[in-house]
Amino acid sequence: MSDSRNQLENLVGPGESLRMMDALERGATRRDVLKMLVAGGMQATLAGGLAGAAVGAHAQTPKRGGRIRVAVGTAAASDTLDPAKQSNQSDYVRCNMVYNGLTSLDRSLTPRAALAETFNSTDAKTWVFTLRKGVTFHDGKALAPADVVYSIMRHKDPATASKAKVLAEQIESVKATGPNEVTVVLNSPNADLPVILGTFHFHIVKDGTTDFSAGIGTGPYKIKEFKPGVRTLVVRNDAYWKPGKPHLDEIELVGIADDSARLNALLSGGMDLVAMVNPRSVSRVKGTPGYAIMTTQSGQYSDLIMRKDVGPGTNPDFILAMKYLLDRQQMRQTIALGNAVVGNDQPIDPTNRFYFKDLPQRPFDPEKAKFHLRKAGVSGKVQVVTSPAALYSVETALVMQQAAQRVGLELDIKRMPADGYWSNHWLNSHVGFGNVNPRPSADTIFTQFFKSDAPWNESRWKNPKFDQLLVAARGETDFAKRKQMYADMQTMVHEDAGIGIPLFLSSIDAHTTRLKGLSPIPLGGLMGYMFAENVWIDA
Repeated sequence: MSDSRNQLENLVGPGESLRMMDALERGATRRDVLKMLVAGGMQATLAGGLAGAAVGAHAQTPKRGGRIRVAVGTAAASDTLDPAKQSNQSDYVRCNMVYNGLTSLDRSLTPRAALAETFNSTDAKTWVFTLRKGVTFHDGKALAPADVVYSIMRHKDPATASKAKVLAEQIESVKATGPNEVTVVLNSPNADLPVILGTFHFHIVKDGTTDFSAGIGTGPYKIKEFKPGVRTLVVRNDAYWKPGKPHLDEIELVGIADDSARLNALLSGGMDLVAMVNPRSVSRVKGTPGYAIMTTQSGQYSDLIMRKDVGPGTNPDFILAMKYLLDRQQMRQTIALGNAVVGNDQPIDPTNRFYFKDLPQRPFDPEKAKFHLRKAGVSGKVQVVTSPAALYSVETALVMQQAAQRVGLELDIKRMPADGYWSNHWLNSHVGFGNVNPRPSADTIFTQFFKSDAPWNESRWKNPKFDQLLVAARGETDFAKRKQMYADMQTMVHEDAGIGIPLFLSSIDAHTTRLKGLSPIPLGGLMGYMFAENVWIDA
């Protein structure tokens, strides 16, 4: 129940509150409620205030029914319903519609009970999960421990090609230890296991599933139609285990790569919610009646990637020169229009409890860049691959190009279309850009993007000492010691990795004001991609 409705009950009692809300449900206006209260003997001024409160409470009460259309900035032939293979915004939204995890992460990124009703450990190495009773998959099968065992262990199988394999490597065994219980044993302690299992790749699927085209999960919606790269249509799961959810009948999800086209689709009435709004369009949305903006500050970043195994990035002086050419303040003001915080070439953002605020900020320094370029012996033309798919990368490269000209370096910017960028260019270009969605913990992002053998190790940076610290930090229960370990790891990445992180970006979404229930969750835009079960249409 909303706070407003609770306050209304406190003012007039549950009976009168229910009478007013029932009248509003049947289409009564504020004036109708006012007349009702006055007819009951209430003083007019008081009745006017209560009628207004009732209308406000009614507006915040989720309404059942309706259909919305949602546009994200990514869509590809590789779009998937296999949780293990999720790799972009479209996948995260889609899979959150149809699956659940053992845990889920709240607004503070704290793990909360989901399919696991309880979870506990005495040593951070052996974890016991008690499963929620009464949960069924979309085809009517009851959730069982075997489903959980299969869902987690498949990440360890190389044949699965899981994007979370590097996270699952720490898991030694997963076994059913009771009719409603699963025990996970790690090869070394990790206090963050419930956080990891709350990330999207660890959604629970049916035991033995190999064909994911039907998307059979336990989530709030069922797949009605799925055309990779085109659209996804889902319908409400009436047997969903969360009482009263979801609220909508249907959701249609499409990908529109072009920023302007995506926003125009919203403002013309073709969409109800769109992701990844360009900051230059915020004032246009706010100036259009019936539309609003939701901003989420998080650890999302677009990074300059200089591979250390091929090309000019094999020389550490070239990498340093490029980092000194990042004019972060200018980029924050002119590219993100203030919708960002300055980064420092390491991936832990200031909202994270392990952020190392005392790491000296790397400045914009063309003279130092010039020095390191000469030392590296790099001159002439260097190709830099960009794409609108990596948020702000085109604009960032253009700002860098101007700065590079001042020190005698020509950056040849190759702008690639968003379509196919992640499969064809990201991880393959010698110098280019990536875009990393927020991760729920320092351990997760370091493991997926900076561990020596991580498949998403963008710059191919390898540091055995870093790898050892990463494993040690997982099991360290002393917070101060753990924080120091993460500070050391941030310093290593800042100094040696072939990654430049100029900004941590805010996610900007736009929506019709008829769409209610949205609130920021720092896992990313669109409520951390989990809007589907929370929103409703206020007719």
